[in-house]
Amino acid sequence: MKLSFLGAARVVTGSCYLVEANGESVLVDCGMFQGRKETTRLNYRPFKFDPRKISHVFLTHAHIDHSGLIPKLVKEGFKGKIHTTSATIDLCRIMLEDSAYIQEKDTVYENKRREKKGLAPREPLYTQEDAENAMKSFEIIDYDEKVKISENITVRFRDAGHIIGSASIEMFVNDDGEDKKIVFSGDIGQWDVPIVKNPTLIGDADYVLIESTYGNRLHEGGMRDDMFLKYIKETYEKKGILMIPSFAIERTQELLYALNKFVKLKEMPDEKVFLDSPLAIKATEVFKKHRKFFDEEALTKYGSPFSFPNLVYSMKTEDSIRLNTYDKPCIIIAGSGMCTGGRIRHHFRNHISDPKNTVVFVGYQAEGTLGRYILEGAKKAKFMGIEKDIKADIRKVNAYSAHADYKELIKWMSGFKKKPKEVFIVHGEEDSAKALKSKLKKYNCRIPNLYEGVEL
Repeated sequence: MKLSFLGAARVVTGSCYLVEANGESVLVDCGMFQGRKETTRLNYRPFKFDPRKISHVFLTHAHIDHSGLIPKLVKEGFKGKIHTTSATIDLCRIMLEDSAYIQEKDTVYENKRREKKGLAPREPLYTQEDAENAMKSFEIIDYDEKVKISENITVRFRDAGHIIGSASIEMFVNDDGEDKKIVFSGDIGQWDVPIVKNPTLIGDADYVLIESTYGNRLHEGGMRDDMFLKYIKETYEKKGILMIPSFAIERTQELLYALNKFVKLKEMPDEKVFLDSPLAIKATEVFKKHRKFFDEEALTKYGSPFSFPNLVYSMKTEDSIRLNTYDKPCIIIAGSGMCTGGRIRHHFRNHISDPKNTVVFVGYQAEGTLGRYILEGAKKAKFMGIEKDIKADIRKVNAYSAHADYKELIKWMSGFKKKPKEVFIVHGEEDSAKALKSKLKKYNCRIPNLYEGVEL
């Protein structure tokens, strides 16, 4: 049996793992590379396999760095089934449609530039029609149900506690008569945070792939709401605008949950909260549909978790444009989470040069992204071609991350009562992966290279 690391190896994004056994080839995830230009260019390279020969895809969750190349896979000949949870299917329906829209829009812009240089036009990575076609291949797998996929492969999805519908995957493979078990962690969430349940511990495996996004960091623990509220109040007292670049899935809903709690406890200043992200608005509706995946607190403690007075949905472009002239203190939550596109860049262009305003980062900022650049102390940045001085306060609250920190990753590994034969540390920048390896000394750990294949 061969395992190949075709993404998220010594980088965070592009999750994709190929398992080959007994003449059958399956994928776990088929994600998009994000970040620096040299990284995103990898999306345009041919797959390292023939899509027509892949029989199944097992998808850990809906984030684009795990699902974003599925329409390309289908476009290039994949005819099999894509197995995942019901919530992930509903999220992928909106995420992949949005991703395709961005591909088409960016290609129009790119081709204008190429035309001026006398270069041939480029096709989009995939279209909205491709994304729609891809959704026809999805099939539901429920948590904790052992499902025989083929003669030699059985899988079981376990709640990863990362985002709604996210899963770690147990794969049982009969390899020439020998039974082997691989566990793919997917992205592991934090313990004891609202909305999603805690990650499921898995008791045994021969081989484990573990993510390492925060392999060298610790979160602020129970302080995250206190820090968030502190920045809200500080900005309100300055009569400023608090801008939050936020991922549409999970992060936005966690922020809405916290804001709802502040309102219920009468801690919240009397100001508008604008959710300026059509994708996040649609994702929130998916969350409401899948309440069965909520933890007990989200179901019972603060009423409707994503609804409170002064919350305004800005669905239309004209709604977003009107915010440019809004002259009262407010909070604006907008995509994209790493500031690589979306409406947050427009708000930055209009407001980031005013020292009474604040930017709060609540999620991971990958290398090469605008968010990382600002967070690391940039004094100037370009927004839609216009350079602006960065004078707003720049803050961060790491603990809103949907990723486990290194202590929680160690906790997840402690679930294996018998040491796996080998642990592959993936889905992290090189320093994070090395840091986690140094903390998992009792295991036989390896940090695979991108496109490396190993015999198991």
